[in-house]
Amino acid sequence: MNSLKGGMPPSGMDKLLQALWFDAKNNWEEAHSIVDSGVTVEEAWVHAYLHRKEGDVWNANYWYRRAGRAMPSITHKQEWETLVFYFLKAPEAV
Repeated sequence: MNSLKGGMPPSGMDKLLQALWFDAKNNWEEAHSIVDSGVTVEEAWVHAYLHRKEGDVWNANYWYRRAGRAMPSITHKQEWETLVFYFLKAPEAV
């Protein structure tokens, strides 16, 4: 979480963590552009979260389905934290 103090995500950061980093820095557009053309289940999950946060429930539900998940009933902040901790523990995350 210390990386959020900087002006750019740390070099070598996994792209899904980069998307979440930009979201935390209130740059939804950049976060979305990172996952917009993604095809993996993990990219779909982050994409779903971003549309849920944006308030586009229909689009969020579409991406949650692509991710094999249901829309959670937790807060956006809680989901962001869940995603960050998940990707920090994922073997492909830097």
